[in-house]
Parts: sequence; structure tokens; C-alpha cells
Amino acid sequence: MHNRIMAAILIASALSVTGQQRPNLVYILADDMGYGDPRCQNPASLVETPHIDRLAREGMRFTDAHAPASLCTPTRYGILTGRYAWRGALQKGVSRQYDPPLIEAERLTVGGMLQRQGYETACIGKWHLGWDWPLRQGGQVRDLGDIVNADAKERLRIESLVDFTKPVSNGPLTRGFDRYFGDDVPNYPPYAFIRNERLTAEPSLMKPDTMYGHPGRMAAEWSLEAVMPAITNEAVHFIREMGKNGKPFFLFFALTAPHVPIAPSTAFRGRSRAGAYGDFVMESDWALGQVMEALHTAGLDSNTIVVFTSDNGSPAQDGTGMAGAMNSLLRTGHNPNAPHRGMKTDLWEGGHRVPFVVRWPGKVAPGSISDATICHTDLMATLADILRYRLPEDAAGDSYSFLPLMEGKRTGLYARPYTVHHSSEGIFAIRKGDWKLILTGGSGGGLVTYPPDSLDGKPVDIQLYNLRRDPGERRNLALDRPGKVKALRRWLASARALPHTK
Repeated sequence: MHNRIMAAILIASALSVTGQQRPNLVYILADDMGYGDPRCQNPASLVETPHIDRLAREGMRFTDAHAPASLCTPTRYGILTGRYAWRGALQKGVSRQYDPPLIEAERLTVGGMLQRQGYETACIGKWHLGWDWPLRQGGQVRDLGDIVNADAKERLRIESLVDFTKPVSNGPLTRGFDRYFGDDVPNYPPYAFIRNERLTAEPSLMKPDTMYGHPGRMAAEWSLEAVMPAITNEAVHFIREMGKNGKPFFLFFALTAPHVPIAPSTAFRGRSRAGAYGDFVMESDWALGQVMEALHTAGLDSNTIVVFTSDNGSPAQDGTGMAGAMNSLLRTGHNPNAPHRGMKTDLWEGGHRVPFVVRWPGKVAPGSISDATICHTDLMATLADILRYRLPEDAAGDSYSFLPLMEGKRTGLYARPYTVHHSSEGIFAIRKGDWKLILTGGSGGGLVTYPPDSLDGKPVDIQLYNLRRDPGERRNLALDRPGKVKALRRWLASARALPHTK
């Protein structure tokens, strides 16, 4: 009860501050953009990214920022809840078409916290965190049983039972957002835009086999190339609206690029030296530029925090057939995850170390750089710190405020004790200081095997790296530093055993 009273006092205090004094937040999340794609991160990049580069000149670039997982759904969960997704229902992989909501109904999200502070909140773009889809016979898809483990054939059967004329519920509007517009997942059906809780057009056709994506229903005249321009225009419109009403706002702008389908619009085809993938990265950069221009035109520049980042590393696909083989992009001479080893889905740095740039005029020093290890889950605690809002004890258990870093204060004031990494296959790694420990089930891949050790009863391969001395993760020190391995394994075991709060 004491905590609730304190929270109420703090909320009332925050609401007594004028909207002009409370900063707006625009959080732009690219989809599958690698650490080495932006030119400001990688001078050898074959892709021009003038708007990301400008944001870095005007703000702070974090060179050791990490997604909580090396693929999209768990990262989105972590950003919005301040909590690792593996603490809940999602142990590996991603949500798929017609899956139920992943964020628990009772869980406080970043959007919900800001709503309590009087913010207008909008999610535009890719959601990929599940909905409750209505059935023609009544009820919802979740009532049919274990949809999460359904195969592709079963999902098509389930799709045939969905009533697309009814509202689709328990999406963004019940997870902290006042409004939503987007294409839920660009390579999953239904291929149609959703506004708030209704599809903007009934998906009356089946997707042709010649169009990229999983089989399923599609709205007439659907175009993959039109998605990025449509969601960008929506984000610009929202900012212009907020500029007129003076209300503080949070825009979570989740891009669908450069993820497959790699579908740059006509204006960007052939623009880069890194094939269709590079063109799509340039379109992502353009979307950021459109947002920055909208903020300037609306007079909101000086009181808006702009974050640009990515949900995980790049799979380095060249865009052949709107996809391409993993690492096929390297043939162009462009390495999207440079200078790091690995790519999307795995536990090497290329899988989860991502670009992360913050601009906040008057608060963040222009052209500054931080090498502190931060994680996407830190957003919620950072915003609570900015707003002097006391988070409930059961919220954001894996979130730590990096406001001191943004303000140029001592790194020691940022209290994150370690960072847990998680792969697409549900495998764990832990980072603490300069050291990183990767534990993988079974043996193979040329890794050092320790048969006496086990993880969930299975043999474990162990990799230990000192990232300061070996940023490319080429020298496995597991045999040389058994004491460090033991200590980090204890830290990881402790992290995994923690309850849902800190």
C-alpha cells in the first residue's frame, strides 16, 4: 500500500508539470539493421545513411548497445516491458501468424507508464507481439487450443475460421498505446494494414505464390513496396498532430526494413552499393529523416528525445527474391554487422550488438560517445528516471536507467550488473564487464566441450571471450580461465533464477 501511495504522489507531481517541460519520445526501431550498416558506425559501409549520421553528430552514439535477444519478437517484448522475454511464455523463436498476445494483460508497459503521465502514445509499424483474432463462430483463435505450436497447414486451416470484419483485440491498444497503424508482420498473413483494432481492408484474396511471404489471406492490391512509405507517412502525420495540440507524446515507430521481404520502394532501388538490402537500409534512413523533419517543422525538436536503433543484427541477405541466402550480402563487399562476428539469431556480437543513437537537445552532448554496455530493456527505467516516476515493484525487472550516461555522468552511476543474451534457439550467454560467456547445448562447431558440465541435463559447449582485447570473438579462453567461466556461470544461473522483479 505504501508503494501505491508513493506512486500516486509521484504521478500527481509529474502531471503538475507542464507538457512543454516533459520531453516527448520518438523511438525508431529498425528491423534487422546491423551494427555496421550506418556510416557513422562503419566508415567502410557501402550504404549512405545521412540522417542516422546526423543524429549521431547531434546526439550520443552508444557503441556497446544490445538487443535482449538476437531476433525480433523477444526484443520487442523487452523494449516495451523492461523484462527479458524468456522469463515468460516465449522460450525461443518468434510469434507467428494468429498467435495470441505475448505481453501479459496485467504487465505494465512503457506505453502504459507514459499514459499514466498524461502522454499520448502511438505505435506505428510492425507489432509482432500477437493479437486475439476473432472467429466467425464466436470466440477467439486462442479458444481453438495450442495455436503456438501449430504447423503451417494448421495455421491456414485456422485462418479460414477467422472473421476479418470484426475487431482484432488485445494488441497495442490494450498494451499501452492510444492508437496503432501498421502491417503487423510484413512476411506473415493477413497482408493488410490494421488501424487500431480493425483491418483497413478485408483480406479477400489468397497471396499469390509469386509474392514473398507465408501463405495466407491478402487485401486486394496489396503491395510490399508500399509498406514503408505508408507507415512513415503515418508517423509524420502523428507528429504534426501532436505539434498542434501540445500534449506530450510517445511514438514507437517500428520499421519493417531492412527485414525480409527486402522490398525498397521505387525511389530507392539501385541507390546503394550494397544491392537491394542496401537500398532498403537507405529507405530506413529516409524514414528517420522524415521524422526529424516533421519534428523540426512542428517546433518539437528542442523537447523531444529521438532514439534510433535496431531489434537485432542483420542476417546479411542480399535481397535476391526479396530475401537471399544468409551472408549472401557479403559478396557485395558490405558487411552489415562489421566489425563483429556473427549475425541475427546467434549469440556472437553480430547477432545482438546494434546501432543505438540518442538525441536530446540541451541534455545529451552533441557528438558524444558512450562505450557502456546497455540493453534495450533499459528504456522503461530510463524514462521513469527522467519523469521521476517510481516504477511498481513488479515492473521492468530487467531495466536499468542509463540517464546518467546520457547526461555525461560517471559510468558507475549506471547500475546494470550484467546483461543476458538469448539466441533464436533459446540458448543463453552472459556479459559482465569485458567478459562474455556463451553456453550452447551439445557439441560441434569446433567449440570446446566440457562433458562433466551440463545445462538442463545436457552437455554444454563453452566459449569465453574478453571483448576488450578480442572484439571479434576469435580466441576462446574457456580452457585458460576456468575460474572466470565458473564465476560467470554462477551469475547466469542467478539471473535465470531471479523472480520477475529485481
